[in-house]
Amino acid sequence: MNAKILLVEDDPNLGFVIKDNLGIKGYDVTLRSNGDDGLSTFSEKEFDLCILDVMMPKKDGFTLAQQIREKNQQIPILFVTAKSMLEDKIAGFQSGGDDYLIKPFSMEELCLRIEVFLRRSNLQPKEEEFTIGALRFDCHNFTLHHNTGEKTLTQKEAEVLKLLCQNKDRVLKREEILKAVWGNDDYFLGRSMDVFISKLRKYLKEDPRVQIVNYHGVGFRLEIDPA
Repeated sequence: MNAKILLVEDDPNLGFVIKDNLGIKGYDVTLRSNGDDGLSTFSEKEFDLCILDVMMPKKDGFTLAQQIREKNQQIPILFVTAKSMLEDKIAGFQSGGDDYLIKPFSMEELCLRIEVFLRRSNLQPKEEEFTIGALRFDCHNFTLHHNTGEKTLTQKEAEVLKLLCQNKDRVLKREEILKAVWGNDDYFLGRSMDVFISKLRKYLKEDPRVQIVNYHGVGFRLEIDPA
């Protein structure tokens, strides 16, 4: 089945160009022109990926992403934005976004980002789990289980945690994580990655023995105190 994409873009010309080009690639694209309509459509239909403009009438992209995350933690969210300030990019990640493209961008780059997201979603290894102290991380379902319940992670959160688990007790360089999860080690992505590390630390607090230790200027290491 063709992947279903929700595109929310208020510029009618750009929206048409993106929808038309992705349709040629075989994607099933639903286009909406404002945040309210985008949320209503997301609530009514099943999608594999969301592409959200940031500056939109009625509801901006960051707010829309937060509301989508309340309904679905796993679906990839890609922002397309004219904003290039670091603060805006960090705000995008904090609102639940997984990646972003700065306007103007090429259709080839957009298609590449989409393919990476969908390939990782569809090729998650079956039955792959990690024990993190008193926690159990199910990579396939993006879930982190503990004795009081479970937390569903976003795709990017799950990819970062999986990488840390695979390299437990080894310092993972920042550029290693960026290239493995986002495909490049862009400086701004590096600053934004700290948002994901902060979220994972919050989730792992269920077991105080578990820590993601920051080696300043180098990278991170997942450590579990045996005591």
